[in-house]
Amino acid sequence: MSAGTDDLGLLPHHAQPSGASAGVRVWGVGALVQAVGDTLAARYGGVVVKGEISGFTRAASGHGYFTLKDEWGQASLRCAMFRRALTQVDFSPREGQLVEARGRLSVYEARGELQMVVEGLTQAGAGALYEQFLRLKARLEAEGLFDEARKRLIPSFPRRIAVVTSLAAAALRDVVTALRRRVPHIEAIIVPCAVQGAEAPAQIVDALAKVVWLDRDARARDALGQGIDTVILCRGGGSLEDLWSFNDERVVRAVAACPVPVICGVGHETDVTLADLAADLRAPTPTAAAELVASPQAQSLYELGALAGRMQWRVRQQLDRQAQSLDNLALRLSRPAQMVGRYQQQLAQLESRLKGSVRESVASARHRLAPVPAQLTRAVAHRVAWTRQHQEHLGLRLAALDPQRVLERGYAWLGTVDGEPVTTVDDVQAGQSLRVRMADGRLDVDVRQVLAGGGDKSP
Repeated sequence: MSAGTDDLGLLPHHAQPSGASAGVRVWGVGALVQAVGDTLAARYGGVVVKGEISGFTRAASGHGYFTLKDEWGQASLRCAMFRRALTQVDFSPREGQLVEARGRLSVYEARGELQMVVEGLTQAGAGALYEQFLRLKARLEAEGLFDEARKRLIPSFPRRIAVVTSLAAAALRDVVTALRRRVPHIEAIIVPCAVQGAEAPAQIVDALAKVVWLDRDARARDALGQGIDTVILCRGGGSLEDLWSFNDERVVRAVAACPVPVICGVGHETDVTLADLAADLRAPTPTAAAELVASPQAQSLYELGALAGRMQWRVRQQLDRQAQSLDNLALRLSRPAQMVGRYQQQLAQLESRLKGSVRESVASARHRLAPVPAQLTRAVAHRVAWTRQHQEHLGLRLAALDPQRVLERGYAWLGTVDGEPVTTVDDVQAGQSLRVRMADGRLDVDVRQVLAGGGDKSP
């Protein structure tokens, strides 16, 4: 690069003087484009641009290409982001997302177009908002607003649905189209409100309160007391700032407190708001919310037809069975004599079986009782012999203890005249009369002297 530049700041690479216009520099196309590119690289070697993503595509090579637009759509800048830089991005770039792109300006020489080679990409303003999102999420989660236990089941076959969204939102058209296609018989009530901007949170809260009022009014007017079964709260995709109304604490509490079950379909599948977490059911998109609210009419009609077919088959089967039973009863009633004869035959068979059974029982009992008399005789004889033997044994023991036998062996029984036994000399006094019983008679004696242990107790 030479030191000199022209008035535009462009470097005259490969410039050739023109013979027709002396002193005027004539550029080749490639040289001019390259000079402009070098100038941009020198002056805008590192810039940060804020804008909305449009037309993002990822090539097979892994490089990404998109356009950055300003918020009014009056200016755009083509961008290229090579695979190495794109792998460092911690989010999925999508249409309409507000980002800050860091890189350098250059000229795409093949088409002579200004472009930005992006080396870094972040969500614009997402940092502070995301921190606020996390703090509020943690606080409301601690209160139990996101607990699965408090969430209600969505009715499978609702009669009335309230759709809370903006009348100008594409999400409303998507929801209405899906409901008309799948469940045209269900009544849909549109409750309009803003879904973006400073006034949106208050309007969403008021719309949910209006749903409650409409539900009470419908129940009062409906003959079956049927109100609004489900609420669809929805809007299309956008940046974190665009969807921030659905992270407002007032909206989240209104969704959690709504007495009618709420399906929340906000943004795209990757967008998650606090209203999604507080709702009874989260849908990835507004269209998905409409599809989740009820089964398709065609499917319900098919299932009803199948049930009707099975019921008809069951009824016909039952009728055929009852008809056969009636035929049998009629046949039996038309021939009473035959029925009586059959019953008599059955009774005769039962009587014969009963007699045979009694004879068999008596014979079996006799067979079992035949050995019993002999067994009883032997048991009685054995018992008598044992009793006699035991009696003899007791007699011998009793005879051994007979006092008469002791007297017969030369012993005598000594007692007072009153019959009291005398067992010690201490019970006897000199001059006392005693009675002596011997084996063959009795002696009455008088005590002359009492000797105890060789001593003399005479008076």
